[in-house]
Amino acid sequence: MKIQNAFTLGLVATLGVGVGIGILGAVVSLATILTYIGVALFIALGLDPIITWLERNHWPRWLAILTVLVAVLGVFTGLVFAVVPIIVDQISQLIELMPTLLNQVLDQQWRDQATKNLGGFVDVNEVYNAILDYFRDAGNVTALAGGALQVGIGIASGAFGAIIVLILTLYFTASLNTMKRAVYRLVPATKRERFADLGEQVTGAVGRYVVGQITLALTNGVLSFIFLNIINAPFSAVLAFLAGALSLVPLVGTLSGSVIIVLVCLIPGLGSPLTALVAAIYYIVYMQVEAYLLSPKIMNRAVSVPGSIVVIAALAGGTLLGVLGALIAIPIAASILLIIKQVVIPIQNER
Repeated sequence: MKIQNAFTLGLVATLGVGVGIGILGAVVSLATILTYIGVALFIALGLDPIITWLERNHWPRWLAILTVLVAVLGVFTGLVFAVVPIIVDQISQLIELMPTLLNQVLDQQWRDQATKNLGGFVDVNEVYNAILDYFRDAGNVTALAGGALQVGIGIASGAFGAIIVLILTLYFTASLNTMKRAVYRLVPATKRERFADLGEQVTGAVGRYVVGQITLALTNGVLSFIFLNIINAPFSAVLAFLAGALSLVPLVGTLSGSVIIVLVCLIPGLGSPLTALVAAIYYIVYMQVEAYLLSPKIMNRAVSVPGSIVVIAALAGGTLLGVLGALIAIPIAASILLIIKQVVIPIQNER
């Protein structure tokens, strides 16, 4: 259709821009819901290889799905009733220790000792003075009060979001094959078989990546809990949970968790330089074992992505979507490479 009238052309163009802006606004408004859906679908793809493995071992599909769903509910229930109370109890202990720690911070001798424990790399006195200057600003105090309220709202939203993600995960896991077949039917019949084969490869790669990353995180969390209890580190359950959760983030997650744990062990009154040194040696050794033994064994069939692309994808995903973006960036990069290898390159070779 050709539009020759300038007014009509401008009106149509304006309406088109308005529709585009409206769609973008709707996407922004639905960002939280879309995030829940994305996380649930990501987890469902991670559970699918387990269901497939059970099917290969002569389990009926309905029984395999039921078993996996019951296991997911069991793990979630176990976290809520077994792990969470321990973490909450240790956080309560930390809150009770805050007045004592605050009195220690107010003591000049303690600050000098803390600076010495940190090897002189961090001057605790300078940090202390900077914090005092910050709190002297009334505007900052008001902002902190509002920030505390936002943290409370964020915790409540996080709990609600976890329940929503769990429900969506159960649904997506049970109906994943039906959803994939529905998507495949949207492709013309002449290309449907090829598209379905490529789709199965992509979803399989993503699923294996999720399983591998969760396995590495659980390994780090469990071993950290055992080790921290052995060396009598402070708040072992909280630190182990933190180590496992951060291990989900590729590249820098394990390193970040290790640094935080070592720094906590350095705090006078909670740990000691010897405890921090032992923790540092352990995590240096663990990171080498994870990089050269655990990760290749667990992730060997998950994704095949060059190291440089892994770094770029993780940085780009983290910048765009935060932690969630860093988690899904590598399987997305693997999927794109798979499409380029099996679709784009063969088309170019035929020309």
